[in-house]
Amino acid sequence: MKRNFMYVIGMAMLLSSTSCHSQKTPSAEAGNVPPYEISNLPKVDLKGFKQNADGAYVIFDGTSLNGWRGYNKEKVPAKWSIENGTLKFSKNPQGVTNPDGGDLIFAHDFKNFELEFEWKISHAGNSGVFFLAKEVKDQPIYISSPEYQLLDNDNHPDAKMGVDGNRKSGSLYDMIPAKPQNGRPAGEWNKAKIVVNKGKVTHYQNGEKVVEYELWTPAWTQLLQASKFSQAKWPLAFELLNNVGGKSKSGVIGFQDHGDDVWLKNITVKVL
Repeated sequence: MKRNFMYVIGMAMLLSSTSCHSQKTPSAEAGNVPPYEISNLPKVDLKGFKQNADGAYVIFDGTSLNGWRGYNKEKVPAKWSIENGTLKFSKNPQGVTNPDGGDLIFAHDFKNFELEFEWKISHAGNSGVFFLAKEVKDQPIYISSPEYQLLDNDNHPDAKMGVDGNRKSGSLYDMIPAKPQNGRPAGEWNKAKIVVNKGKVTHYQNGEKVVEYELWTPAWTQLLQASKFSQAKWPLAFELLNNVGGKSKSGVIGFQDHGDDVWLKNITVKVL
């Protein structure tokens, strides 16, 4: 009887030990988040910028790049310039030898705001807009920021990739498609508006609401898990995007260097 009792106790302990070792948290299954560092580069004060009749700050007026610099850089990359009153990224800028590129940011942390601008793209062109972004050393801007897609829907291959058109213009890149899809062809001006207010984000394209979502919610986490930024595929991106904006829930606005010519104008931000 004693031998049988000890056998039962021993089996119970073995099963308990096996059970404990087989249980893993999702983060353990996906792999550890690698270390990262946020850059501490200069930021600008909005007090030096004019406001329009609607109370929005004019952060690009067609004449100056005041407040702008490269992502993780202290100056404006040479591939970004002012051309006929527009902010332009040029794949091959004229008169510049070995020009540097990279994403361009407005160096101020915004939290709740309305960003408005106009854009047009070159044939088969691709670009994007970022917000609530952090400058993570040695990492791309999109590792910490949602992306409002700018695209030539008719000619760029990204338009046919992803799911249900979620890489077309106005979309939350690789997560939510812009509907209705009312982007205009390459070479024509589009109007864009991004509203971020207490975690609720709305994309507008050419006057219509096309995307809506809420940050820092289970639904947001599910969107990330179904995308290229999932915990399993890209642990660091998942960590940063799932907690987009960091502790302050704020970050910079940026425009993407995707290697294609893009023009921007009338860029304003209304602080909410």
